[in-house]
Amino acid sequence: GRWPTLTLSGHIYLKVYSQKVTVEAGLCVVIPCSYRTGDGFTPKHIAWYKCEVSEPRCGDPIMIFHTNNSIKVQSGFKGRVSFLEPELSQNNCSIFINKLKQSDSGSYHLRVIGELNGKPDGFSFSPRVTVYLKPTVMIPTLTEGQQATLTCTAPGLCSGSVPEITWTWRGAGGIESYITGNSTDYKTENLTDVTQSPVSTLTFNPSAKHHNTNVTCKVSFTGETITEETSTLNVNCDKGYLKVIIAFLIGTLLTAVVCFLAQKYYRYSIYFSNYY
Repeated sequence: GRWPTLTLSGHIYLKVYSQKVTVEAGLCVVIPCSYRTGDGFTPKHIAWYKCEVSEPRCGDPIMIFHTNNSIKVQSGFKGRVSFLEPELSQNNCSIFINKLKQSDSGSYHLRVIGELNGKPDGFSFSPRVTVYLKPTVMIPTLTEGQQATLTCTAPGLCSGSVPEITWTWRGAGGIESYITGNSTDYKTENLTDVTQSPVSTLTFNPSAKHHNTNVTCKVSFTGETITEETSTLNVNCDKGYLKVIIAFLIGTLLTAVVCFLAQKYYRYSIYFSNYY
């Protein structure tokens, strides 16, 4: 499944939502994970570190977050990283990173600090996390004249502000215009146990003019941050119309053949009448 389980010494079991996604600067990201502990281990603190992607091992990590506020973290991440669930008893190790920068790309790994059978101990994990933060557009099979619904899922709501979602399409002439439909509905959809994303659905009637055009879902956040995703529409001809056209062509062809044979027979009859 999407939640690979990593086991270390039988004391901690870690679930990491995704190991590779793409970051878009200016937005925010949730790095979701959860854990459970084995017998004898009691978690006390959670720490997150960052390393360079090029490093096969994290030799000199940068601490970006620690549940103990008295411990110093790297200044560039101070105030931008927060813990999703403050209670360690909930076994949630997910974090938010706000106002992403290009320098934030890299390898992030986790350390759970606590006591094993009453003695200080800790376990480190190294999930390499980059986050894909563009909207995703789902397009069903489109048939001319049959109502269809397009779905656009925006990036996660890290800041809590609901973005504005608009739909546009660009035809062969390169002119961009808004797609008009019955309604655009906003709702929230649980993508993981730790984050929500706004979803916009657009219902419209596809026609031949929409075939091979590009449809774009544009997501505008507060602070003039905009991200978008473009897909190409493929509109199929209505099979009902196709059957009518085929029947018409067959009928036309048969009529032509009958007329040709009748005309030939008529000429043949005249020839023999004149002969006798």
